[in-house]
Amino acid sequence: MLNIITLIGLAAACSTTLSFLPQAIKTIRTRDTASISLSMYALFTFGTLLWLLYGLFTDNVPVYLANGVTLLFAMIILVYKIRYK
Repeated sequence: MLNIITLIGLAAACSTTLSFLPQAIKTIRTRDTASISLSMYALFTFGTLLWLLYGLFTDNVPVYLANGVTLLFAMIILVYKIRYK
């Protein structure tokens, strides 16, 4: 059974993760990455990977779920940034 703290964590995870979806969709559709900083997105993607690992190692479901999905979106945007300069 989920407690209120886990539910708050899952709600936060969903909110922050879903915030990346519009950017990922726009980037895929337009292939326009001119306004995206390569160094910022590379560092962000690496940080998200570390958060995913932290969540897995500590068995923190909201942390690893949110960062797993966010990592996917961030990697898509990063690949497009590198590929479509």
